Amino acid sequence: MNISLPELEQAINYWRLQRPAVGEECALSPEVNALANVYALMIINHSSSVALASMDSVAQQLIGAWRQHMLDLSATARSVG
Repeated sequence: MNISLPELEQAINYWRLQRPAVGEECALSPEVNALANVYALMIINHSSSVALASMDSVAQQLIGAWRQHMLDLSATARSVG
């Protein structure tokens, strides 16, 4: 399974809201940092998508949690609508 660059951007933004940057230096949270590393490699390699299997387990888990959140939102919207 792959994740596209726009999806990765959405995942990063989700985790930025969950775990905002802290301190005077506005250091990224470990979650955002893990996904930012994947993002940087995609930009450097001019990749429009990347295989989840090529990522470390932390990034895979973070993307999995984001995807589950998106599924939950979708299910909630369907049940309300």
